[in-house]
Amino acid sequence: MEFTLTNLDATSARLVVNVSEADYAGQVENSLKNFRRKANIPGFRPGMVPMGLIKKQYGTAVKAEEINKILQTKIFEYIKENKVDMLGEPLPSEEQQAAIDFVNGKDYTFEFDIALAPKFDASLSSSDKLAYYRIQPTDEMIDGQVQAYAQRCGEYKQVEAYENGDMLKGHLVEIAEEGVNVRDAVLMPSYMKNDEQKALFAGAKVDDVITFNPFAAYDGSEAELSSLLKVEKSEVAAKNGDFTFTVTEITRFVASEINQTVFDAAFGKDAVKSEEEFRAKIAAQFAERFEVESDYKLLLDVRSYLKNRIGQMEFPEALLRRIMDANRADKENTVSDEDFRKSLDELAWHLIKEQLAKQFNVSINDEDVLNVAKAATRDQFAQYGMANMPEDLLENYAKEMLKQDRTREALINRAVDVKLIAAIKGVVTLEEENISVEDFNKKVSENA
Repeated sequence: MEFTLTNLDATSARLVVNVSEADYAGQVENSLKNFRRKANIPGFRPGMVPMGLIKKQYGTAVKAEEINKILQTKIFEYIKENKVDMLGEPLPSEEQQAAIDFVNGKDYTFEFDIALAPKFDASLSSSDKLAYYRIQPTDEMIDGQVQAYAQRCGEYKQVEAYENGDMLKGHLVEIAEEGVNVRDAVLMPSYMKNDEQKALFAGAKVDDVITFNPFAAYDGSEAELSSLLKVEKSEVAAKNGDFTFTVTEITRFVASEINQTVFDAAFGKDAVKSEEEFRAKIAAQFAERFEVESDYKLLLDVRSYLKNRIGQMEFPEALLRRIMDANRADKENTVSDEDFRKSLDELAWHLIKEQLAKQFNVSINDEDVLNVAKAATRDQFAQYGMANMPEDLLENYAKEMLKQDRTREALINRAVDVKLIAAIKGVVTLEEENISVEDFNKKVSENA
């Protein structure tokens, strides 16, 4: 098999492959023998079909299939061995490829169009200066997280007078002959949809009797009224009059005081011993979470910085359109101009990242991907105030995430980004700036 690669211009090349009978004859013969052993043709016992009949009926198809297999294997071996910096895959030449006669021919010539990656320099050094934003949590943010932890350690208490958010238990009676009568009915006036009805419960105390209209209070909601009045949904419409509610119990959820119980629940036993340490630990949580955001912004800035420095990359657009169209699941429609331009932009960034990864010897393994999955899992738990999850639980959740193909692919890309960002931060000159969350978000939106 002979290969000839000719550069047509800076972005495309033509690969000519000459295939002789000796290159494929053995594979075709073996494939036909295997086919003969398995063939089930009327009039012949399995494995006893004459080879001449097999070749007559299936020889051309098998020959074409085997040549195609050999071509695919050998072409990619050639590309790899000769370090051809190719985009996509070789496509049969629409202009040069002659008709292939698999019936009568023995030696064949195949011609392929190849898209070449553009040449550029994306290397980074200490002479490259980039902003790095240190996001500062506000006192209000830390206060909010402190209260969130206190809420999680709170408890329900019996109180004497109602305040918004409290839960009432009492005796609910319809003011009508043989009306609804529900003992131990539970109300949360704060969830009522009618403000006038809600206001009737303000300051209510145990043993108070309140007259109200449940139908108006809940805006005629069948689900809520059926549950409250203990009637079928079909009966709700008829229960549109006044009821009395005798308060027997008022329950309030009270957040915990900021004490050792809260500290231990948030960060583990005795990891924090004072409110000052507690707030510092929360601030460190924010800093860790914000560093991920800052790193993401840095990568966006690296993208913009290198894109401007390199300038417009030259691509073989017509050939790339053919490659994209060939890979589309929907063969009826070609890629739109807008999608094509977006794809070129993403391709340029992909090539830049590949070059940076080579510069910094970035590579990932299964452990790197698992660590990224665990970090994502840890962050999810932290958002619900569970900052001290056991390592084995995090790992189990992470492994479940990795079983999903699309999620795994995203996490692999994330693992590459994590290592790439770390390498970049260790080389370029970072001009650090403290910044508020609001101002940081504005800067991120500028990259969108």
